[in-house]
Amino acid sequence: MICLHFIWMAQALLLSLILQGTIQRVNEMKKKFASKPAFRLLGILTAVAALSCPMAQAANWFELQGISPAKAPLFGISGFIEPTVWAQPGTEDGYLHEEPHINLIGPEFAQSTTANILRARIMFRGNINPHISYFIGGEFGDNGFDRVRGAYQPGLIDGHVTFSYLPGARVELGLIRAPSAEGAMRGFMTYDFVLSSTMINQLMNQPMFNSAYVSKLTPAGILIPGTQKLGVNGYRYPGAMVFDWFRNGPWEFSYGAMVGMYGTVAAGNQSNEPMEAVRLQEAYILGGKGPFRSDIQGGIWYQHAVPRWEGQNYNMDRYGVDLQYLQGYMHPWGRQLRFEYIRGNGWISAGSAFSKAPGLPPALYQTQLYPDMSNRAWGYMVEGGLFLTRNIEVNVRYDYYNRLPNNPAQNRIFKTVAVGLQYHFTPLTKLMAGYYFRTLDVPHPNITSQSVANAVDNVFALQAMIAF
Repeated sequence: MICLHFIWMAQALLLSLILQGTIQRVNEMKKKFASKPAFRLLGILTAVAALSCPMAQAANWFELQGISPAKAPLFGISGFIEPTVWAQPGTEDGYLHEEPHINLIGPEFAQSTTANILRARIMFRGNINPHISYFIGGEFGDNGFDRVRGAYQPGLIDGHVTFSYLPGARVELGLIRAPSAEGAMRGFMTYDFVLSSTMINQLMNQPMFNSAYVSKLTPAGILIPGTQKLGVNGYRYPGAMVFDWFRNGPWEFSYGAMVGMYGTVAAGNQSNEPMEAVRLQEAYILGGKGPFRSDIQGGIWYQHAVPRWEGQNYNMDRYGVDLQYLQGYMHPWGRQLRFEYIRGNGWISAGSAFSKAPGLPPALYQTQLYPDMSNRAWGYMVEGGLFLTRNIEVNVRYDYYNRLPNNPAQNRIFKTVAVGLQYHFTPLTKLMAGYYFRTLDVPHPNITSQSVANAVDNVFALQAMIAF
């Protein structure tokens, strides 16, 4: 608890100093150049270009999300929005005649076909001096991150400062995207599908819960109503990370090691206990720079957390490996191939099967949490992409997630074949369409679970990704 308060106080102090320095520098520039239209235009162009500059110089996700380029200005502003359309039949199960959540669009789970702004983010970043960078991002979209206790609540999704004084050990403090699976560390500009991988989303983007809620452990796990859900954390945690990368010819070794608190800043001091994370990766660089560079890369990673529930601490482990081959982004016959494997022990959650309705038992409309280390889940994902022209890319992905194989009554296996088509206007702005063939296997079914599995819809999704 003391550590968490210290982290938050340090983060607030650092961000305050950043903003004070920013305001002072901006005021000085205004006084100096206010009467010169050319300099006013230059200032606007510098702000708009702030997003592309970090990407043009970054060599990997640690660098891209950790620091600004050496020549970046003190203050830059950027962002993106993702208008999204979802469509599926909205099939009801054949036993209870209710539409299951898997056929409804979150986070409201009220409709099977809808349109929304899935993500809307504004980001501020820059260099205080050659050795200190900062990055602040706010999320305003309609997704699980912005749903706290069932209500819409925009929040700070990134907020950290990076110190690069020590050779081989850059230090980052604040709200950090923790080292983990490559799919969880990737930035928005490299998303290939509207629907995230089920395996990555369920194992790595766990919902947070009100740890003070008084519940009862049942054969269906700990039952948690929607009013006690604190949203997801977007793979971010408050803490401190040491990271760096080392280049030797075409070879690049990168590492990141973090200590922090397992919890959510948006909902205050809830479910917060220690967590640790580490990732090691090796890449052979084929050419290019930034998130679109051509390379062959492999990584291994591990996360450990100690979530608290009703005064008791539980262990949660996540670990995995990933491989990727990327070559020729936005070039005819440019291609990519990715593979990820993830395994989890302890603190496995299962979203509610239905919305609350008369006659339904709580186990069918409340989230089920399985906290003990005896509970397991694992999955893998294979993804490929090919540019047919400079602008048109086709993608395919197979996603497999096996939840709670140790618990026959609750074991569920999610399989998705996704086919995608993208039109890239620029490296950052594009239109994505995807069709998702989904199946849910229940190895030991009862009437209700088999009925839900039989009702699972395929999904069509269309999304515009607009960066500024």
